[in-house]
Amino acid sequence: MHPFRRLLQALAAVRSRFLIGGLILALTSSIATAEVKPQPRPTPPATAATVINPVAPQTGPVTNLPLPRFVSMKAETGNVRRGPSLTHRIDWVFQHQNMPLMIVGEYGHWRRVVDREGAGGWMHYALLSGVRTVIVKHDLTPIHAKPTSTSQIRARAEAGAIVNLDGCRAGWCRVKQGRTRGWVEAGTLWGLDTDLGVQTRRADLR
Repeated sequence: MHPFRRLLQALAAVRSRFLIGGLILALTSSIATAEVKPQPRPTPPATAATVINPVAPQTGPVTNLPLPRFVSMKAETGNVRRGPSLTHRIDWVFQHQNMPLMIVGEYGHWRRVVDREGAGGWMHYALLSGVRTVIVKHDLTPIHAKPTSTSQIRARAEAGAIVNLDGCRAGWCRVKQGRTRGWVEAGTLWGLDTDLGVQTRRADLR
């Protein structure tokens, strides 16, 4: 056989071995890849920071008083800011002295408050008072002499009127408006705590 032909046959044999080896390597790699399955990521255990107890009572981190709670506005006007500092912009200006406000947050000397309409923000506690007031929700609400619907009607309050709160019992609240004192049904007032038995005339609730 001619030497050149032998050289061509030898090169062909080497090429064939490389092709077969490459095919075997590719098949082996495919099988290995098919056998490797991704492992599921373990679920992190619950911690004290992520567990929330919805029935736990809430207290303010500054005053240790209940949240939410009601106070009234001491000043004739009060700036309501977006955050608890003088550098935050003013979003609202409350202009009703003695109006009841609900405190829902605390930070230093600042209290986060909301009014009856749900508007609010951060106010300095010096603008607030512990004197309890409420807003009459319905027009011509009767003010009774006694905590019963059959007792004498001493006066009638307009919707939106702000009256001083003097305590509650059995679904009725004793209020004062000018020289008039009497009893009003609790359901006709805004600014009451959920537990009517804890209503106080005045307390340092700021």
